[in-house]
Amino acid sequence: MADLPIETIFEILTRVPAKVLGRSRSVCKEWYALLSIVTLPFDHQDNDVSILSHLNGLLCVCLNHTNELLLWNPTTTAFKRLSTPDSLGIYINNLDAVGLYADDADDYKVLHIKRRCGVYESYVYSMELNFWRNIPFLTRQEYLSPNFYWSPGTFCGGTMYFTLCECWVGGTNVVICFDINSEQFKEISIPPVPSTGFVQGVLVNVKNELHMFATTGWFEITIDLWTLKEDYWIKVLSCPPIPPISLSLWGDITHYVTNGNWFVMTKLGKLFTIEMDTKPFEILYPVTWFRGYKGAVFVETVVSPSI
Repeated sequence: MADLPIETIFEILTRVPAKVLGRSRSVCKEWYALLSIVTLPFDHQDNDVSILSHLNGLLCVCLNHTNELLLWNPTTTAFKRLSTPDSLGIYINNLDAVGLYADDADDYKVLHIKRRCGVYESYVYSMELNFWRNIPFLTRQEYLSPNFYWSPGTFCGGTMYFTLCECWVGGTNVVICFDINSEQFKEISIPPVPSTGFVQGVLVNVKNELHMFATTGWFEITIDLWTLKEDYWIKVLSCPPIPPISLSLWGDITHYVTNGNWFVMTKLGKLFTIEMDTKPFEILYPVTWFRGYKGAVFVETVVSPSI
């Protein structure tokens, strides 16, 4: 294969199983470089693609400058646009929620929950049928408030899960469940954590069991890990409380110097030096969904998002 064009080699490699594809990186330096490059073949601007959901190597992403939803395979670079002329497949940040899943027939589908003009609508896109269809959603009017924030969907055991939290201390926090077989929604409570500060839950699928990292607190944050058993939460472990850094939450990092110190200035103009080499666990401050970058850990695959 040494005499084959690099394009032909890549075309051959994208047709082998994902595990074999991963091992192929060790054949030679050229193959390692070829299979390690992740490119964005669709039109985009720098840092303008948001990862919303992932499953079996496929990513559901949003082009932030057009709000279009796409299915994208970073390994093969294949992609498919999900937007339609009647504005289906258009994602609005902080208003919508998206989850990617596969049904029993291995048809990859996208659940899109839209909040528009005081109305919730939910749609399911089928990759096999290349079609969006509307499905009934919950009728809780209070969830229409822009103060409610949706998490990305987490697929586990035939159900898509979302957290829905109200963005203030003591606000409402629930888990929205979508059964992919019956296509019915229901809500369950979050784990029984104290509501004395901000409460946030991050969902994760561990060996096909749903877990939640629940954080609560204000100046001192506690983190507990819970697992869901038949709509009831069981605590798995608790982490020691994390104290905050001794400065205002609203601070800017001015610069970093080589001796390991950060210089931080608060909005009130006070300057602080944070010594990163001493007592590192005493200078952590948790980052909320609203001020952090989103990413995804995914398994490489050759499943194509296109028909």
